[in-house]
Amino acid sequence: MSFSGRFERVFRALIPGPFSLAVALTFGVLTAAVTGFVPPEETLPSHGQRILRSWYFGLWDPPMLVFAFQMMLILVLGHVLALSRPADKLMRRFTARASNTASAAALVCAVCVVLGFLNWGLALIFGAVLARKIAEASAAEGRKLNYPLIAAAGYTGMMVWHGGLSGSALIKASEPGHLTALTAGSTRIQAALIPAEIPLSETVFSPMNLAVSAALLTVLPAIGYLAGKRRTGAIPEVTPINLSLDIRAPEGLAEKTEHHYLPAFLLGALALITAALLGFSKGDSGSYGGPDFINLIFLGLGLTAHGSLHRFAAAVRSAVTGTAGILIQFPLYFGIMAVLKSSGMGAAISDFFVAVSTPGTYRILTFFSAGFINILVPSGGGQWMIQGPIIIDASQKMGLALPQSILAMAYGDQITNMLQPFWALPLLGITGLKARDILPYTLYFMAGGIAIFITALIIFRA
Repeated sequence: MSFSGRFERVFRALIPGPFSLAVALTFGVLTAAVTGFVPPEETLPSHGQRILRSWYFGLWDPPMLVFAFQMMLILVLGHVLALSRPADKLMRRFTARASNTASAAALVCAVCVVLGFLNWGLALIFGAVLARKIAEASAAEGRKLNYPLIAAAGYTGMMVWHGGLSGSALIKASEPGHLTALTAGSTRIQAALIPAEIPLSETVFSPMNLAVSAALLTVLPAIGYLAGKRRTGAIPEVTPINLSLDIRAPEGLAEKTEHHYLPAFLLGALALITAALLGFSKGDSGSYGGPDFINLIFLGLGLTAHGSLHRFAAAVRSAVTGTAGILIQFPLYFGIMAVLKSSGMGAAISDFFVAVSTPGTYRILTFFSAGFINILVPSGGGQWMIQGPIIIDASQKMGLALPQSILAMAYGDQITNMLQPFWALPLLGITGLKARDILPYTLYFMAGGIAIFITALIIFRA
């Protein structure tokens, strides 16, 4: 057996399930916070009680629960759109080009990188459904396929997203006044030197980020293709995804209305027209990339694509099961984030990397610190709230360009998604695989991404 084969076998045997990992991280962070970060003015019992209180309020923090619901809706509505007939026809065109594992992995990677730059939810769901469709076609034709590798390729959009148009830190930094509000009350940061906003032209569309995106679009499909050449796999054991539809003829006005195209078309058109008005309104809170705005578009497209309220509701029933793991795990990670904040652990991790940094190494160490924090808090927005003020402070003191420092954090946040299986839960639900099946292959993509990101952070210096 080759080294890569032994690595994959050992990794599958050792990797825990996503829920087990969330529980282990919860106990690990709580233990470290209670025992290792006791302020001089507090006793251990009172400190422990304060940490547990912060954990409790973090679990059920109302704004974070709203955020969780927004994220779940993105995944559900994106999945609903992917289950529509127009999307199925589009995917059939892609599957026709995937004649073997190598070509399928390269194709899925390329699609997910492009979609990941546009929107993370669309990339995650489209990549998962495309991987499933390719497996269904292979099973129908009796062709061998390395299904876990194709599913891993469908996850690669999550190592692109934070440098794209839906990147949390980049979007928040572009909002007027956000950076000042984020650092309010800090005695270490010179408020007068904080920019009012950082436009997307300096982050998403900067020369460095465009070069990184182009490199990812080239290298990741190549990794998928080469890995596919070495892995033949087996005939996938999958059956076509069918919507649970009531096949009897509708009776009465109410049922006939649900099956008619007009109500779905009117509501879908209303949603899309509203999205267009919001999108072209300057200064409106429904700017591109916001979760509510994206959900409005997905709702409109899903209703019009399915053609009836009946089919749309059936697609929702099929799609909602993919968010079950996220529903229960999101609060656990919110609790971890609250403990990291209240105990000072999150700041201590970032401060450590700042302390050992020089102007030449700071962005690279920020990249690695962001990757580590993402394992503990797999939320780009949550991580920005923890690490953002420290990045602003360090960039001021070292005289570094803030946009590139923020991108370094974004790159680190997204790269360890290939190691942290939380956001893979919808993909696993759609493909029917387990985290330990795909993670050995996502690490190959992760290695390629690390090389690209570090190279860019070294070459592009402002």
